[in-house]
Amino acid sequence: MINEITEFTDKIERLLVALRIKFIFEIIVIVLIGFVCFTLIDIFDKKLKERLVLSKNSPLTRFVPILSNIFKGITVFFLVASFLQSHGYSMSSLIAGFGITGLAVGFAAQKTIANVFGTLGILSDHSYQLGDYIKVNNDEGTVEEINMRSTKIRSLDNSIIILPNDVVSGTVIKNVSQSYKRRIFEVFGVTYDTSDDKLKRAIQIIEEIAKNDNRIHDDYIVFVETLAESSINIRVQAYTKTNIYNEYLRIRSDFILEVVKKFREENIEFAFPSQTVYMAKE
Repeated sequence: MINEITEFTDKIERLLVALRIKFIFEIIVIVLIGFVCFTLIDIFDKKLKERLVLSKNSPLTRFVPILSNIFKGITVFFLVASFLQSHGYSMSSLIAGFGITGLAVGFAAQKTIANVFGTLGILSDHSYQLGDYIKVNNDEGTVEEINMRSTKIRSLDNSIIILPNDVVSGTVIKNVSQSYKRRIFEVFGVTYDTSDDKLKRAIQIIEEIAKNDNRIHDDYIVFVETLAESSINIRVQAYTKTNIYNEYLRIRSDFILEVVKKFREENIEFAFPSQTVYMAKE
């Protein structure tokens, strides 16, 4: 009798060991399948980005940043579902369970759901895409990532700003990269004792500089804007042929430096804030 009990116990132990080995083996297989699927999704995502990099007008370009995340989520769902199915759980019961718990989760994840709908709104409106320079409220920078929850932009000081998509979709977005040109809108103040001829010459100099710079469009305009407290202000409005911010800054800087150089060569003096005090004699 004792031998039979011992033999039965040994069989139970061997069965439990076999079940543990089977369970561990199934987990390893699922992890390997998931790893392979994730690798293939990443390769697909990379290849798709390379194909679309030269076709910015393609609507699919704006959806690329989140496609891989969606595919990975679907992969995880099916792997978990197949594992549970193999262990006796009904898929219909599982889906019903998701439906019941979904209501509870929905109340706890309202912010997340709002961000998801915000993402869909941004993508459907073609508001921006990777590489665009945008301004949202007081934040601005280059878009580096768009996911289901937020948009990450790289600011001018090289820091990362994370903007929730529900906030972004509900506010004014200024997409600077979508502009075809950038405006140079500068004032050059000259002194009041500048002669009429030099004043006209100052306007002519600015026009010549704008005309000779092939990085600036021909629709520039130079005019006397106003008589300020201590200067005669000459305003120039011109547009660069680039919308890239760093290039625009370089063109604008070169333009201003050339104006300063020409003014000094022809003895046209810049004004600075000053006051004249008249004292009456008693």
